[in-house]
Amino acid sequence: MHPLEPLSAEEISAAAEVLRREGYVGEGWRFAGIVLREPHKENVLRFEAGGRDFDREADVVAMDPDGETYEAVVSLSEGSVTSWEHVPGVQPGVLLDEFDESERACKEDPSFKEAMAKRGIEDLELVCVDPWSAGYYGEDAEGRRLIRALVYVKLDPDDNPYAHPVDNVVVVMDLNEMKVVRVEDYGVVPVPQKRGNYSPEDVGALREDLKPIEITQPEGPSFGLDGHEVRWQKWRFRLGYTPREGLVLHNVTYNDRGRERSILYRASISEMVVPYGDPSPVQYRKNAFDAGEYNIGVLANALELGCDCLGEIRYLDAVVSDGHGNPVTMKNAVCLHEEDFGMLWKHTDFRTEKAEVRRSRRFVASFIATVANYEYGFYWYFYLDGKIEFEVKLTGIVSTGALQPGEKRKYGQTLNDDGLYAPIHQHLFNLRLDMDVDGPTNSLYEVHTEAETGEDNPHGNAFFARSTLLESEKEAQQIVDPMSARYWKVVNHSSLNAVGEPVAYKLVPHTNVLPFALPEAYVMARAAFTTKHLWATPYEPSEMHAAGDYPNQHEGGAGLPEYTKDDRSIRDTDVVLWYTLGSHHTARLEDWPVMPAQYAGFALQPAGFFDENPALDVPPPGGSGHCHHHG
Repeated sequence: MHPLEPLSAEEISAAAEVLRREGYVGEGWRFAGIVLREPHKENVLRFEAGGRDFDREADVVAMDPDGETYEAVVSLSEGSVTSWEHVPGVQPGVLLDEFDESERACKEDPSFKEAMAKRGIEDLELVCVDPWSAGYYGEDAEGRRLIRALVYVKLDPDDNPYAHPVDNVVVVMDLNEMKVVRVEDYGVVPVPQKRGNYSPEDVGALREDLKPIEITQPEGPSFGLDGHEVRWQKWRFRLGYTPREGLVLHNVTYNDRGRERSILYRASISEMVVPYGDPSPVQYRKNAFDAGEYNIGVLANALELGCDCLGEIRYLDAVVSDGHGNPVTMKNAVCLHEEDFGMLWKHTDFRTEKAEVRRSRRFVASFIATVANYEYGFYWYFYLDGKIEFEVKLTGIVSTGALQPGEKRKYGQTLNDDGLYAPIHQHLFNLRLDMDVDGPTNSLYEVHTEAETGEDNPHGNAFFARSTLLESEKEAQQIVDPMSARYWKVVNHSSLNAVGEPVAYKLVPHTNVLPFALPEAYVMARAAFTTKHLWATPYEPSEMHAAGDYPNQHEGGAGLPEYTKDDRSIRDTDVVLWYTLGSHHTARLEDWPVMPAQYAGFALQPAGFFDENPALDVPPPGGSGHCHHHG
């Protein structure tokens, strides 16, 4: 078995059983995660080169009945606990089990019933309670594991509850005791009554002039799947999956004329945060860390052919644990397929009228997660020319509030004439990219373009790309600058291309944004990773999450600020990039009742990694006789 193969259902059960059998956990304990303990990079690379098998281990996070957190390492090979550590003062993310449990407990609380009755809501079966994370805002939580739940109501069982927010009500709950701590009531606002449903039977007449598009590959797809290893064209890589990150890429290589060359060792979503920009009592604390506080990988959809994915599809299931340590298999969590992607390259010789054209194609690995009202689609694209691209597609339903009759707010958009309101917000993601460009010894450069000055530019037309070596972690903390065409490149000084320059891959930003929350805002202490688009660190296997291991209710300062405080050297070492990308969402009327997808992402492109266009050997199109490779 490959050392990076995700834990099976049997291994998850075995890890929990070992902890019970040896007396570490007992009645009333909860499991916040059971995942593969990935071996150190050096050991994995030795295995890839034909080395021996080694022990399978699981990392376990567990909570005792009092809410104290413990970390364990379980040897699955030996059936024993090799490490057990109490981690004081932290809170793991909200468990999926706690979603339903908290809603039931909320509806049984007299103070909650009273708040609903004040608003004329008697049928609590139609009430929906969304468990928003509590965050940290300076007050002492006294060790409690808290959520701040928001309330919506349906008009009937199939209704969209986000059309009817019960605004100005926040339910603070203790998840350890599963009891309501208090109900914050900031005054009655009429619950919007206009429906916001979007299924075919609610929309009305559908378009009748959309003809079918069929995606067929009569000879099957061009990729192979062996367990979790993918081979497509000249690419080879492994797919992993964790509850917190979702889809993970491992050991990405490209076969360059028979030589398998490394590019990435590991790539994943390390964290994300959604800060809202309305200062009102309910809205200002909406700052969900959907990876560290909600385990976005656990919230993945079961993908469907023809709906989420189109063409010759292969699926991978994902296995995670529930709060009791039982394995849960999420069917079709990961979708794998190929897409036509238009023109790859073309040139027509106007003198001879001969043309050469090649069509682009890309391999797609994706998963889609539903986080209450919102959907996030995460896509990794691999191209024929050696490019890798990451893209997140944001859709679903905007988080809503309600306004008093006739009220307008500058911090968002009124969605209808019934008081429904959507506050301005942002979605900020951080990707951890463990680069291995022709091996693990890499360096990082900033590259921007500037106009030449002085006597070297007598005609005023000269400009050039300036490349600057970034020596340390603090030098690497940078933001995008589209006006200077800024990008960053990872080079291997010991591997030279045909013109004697170090081989490189460059990180090319797409559209991006910075947070608008002021530096003194409480959320910024936990979301400090969002203040820079680029961070870089030397490889350290314990540094995995941009906001730290436990952002839930944390006061801040963990993660990248902590990792980089010593300003370590990143020259000619094993460089890890951390890239923050953002989608800025000023809600529109067109985003209701379900929003068209918005996009955010970046690209990793070869920059002197190959000696020429690596896609020259792609065959010309025209097997059907409709296209010819020359005139």
